Amino acid sequence: QVQLVESGGGLVQPGGSLRLSCRVSPSIFNFNAMHWYRQVPGNQRELVASAPRYGSNQYKDSVQGRFTISRDFAKNTVDLQMNNLKPEDTGIYYCNGDRMTPSGSSENYWGQGTQVTVSS
Repeated sequence: QVQLVESGGGLVQPGGSLRLSCRVSPSIFNFNAMHWYRQVPGNQRELVASAPRYGSNQYKDSVQGRFTISRDFAKNTVDLQMNNLKPEDTGIYYCNGDRMTPSGSSENYWGQGTQVTVSS
């Protein structure tokens, strides 16, 4: 059974840092692009960062230079390092990925989300 489980959320002051981690089971190997989204109540989920299997990582303009997405095939994780956090970064952060099946189709998976609150 494929599962994505996020961890690392919490309460942090403006200017602080958090590192989110998404553990993929049984393996991240068959996943192509991995993403982090965030959602604020009343709004749609927005794409924050993407890590393609090949190519450069991509970031939402407002987090460029502050957030870093990284994938570790050995640990089956995709992390989001968030520095210089701002109150507008508050939201529920979701891990998302596209897994290739043996038949060549693609299946999309979501984690359950982890809350990040940036407040003084």
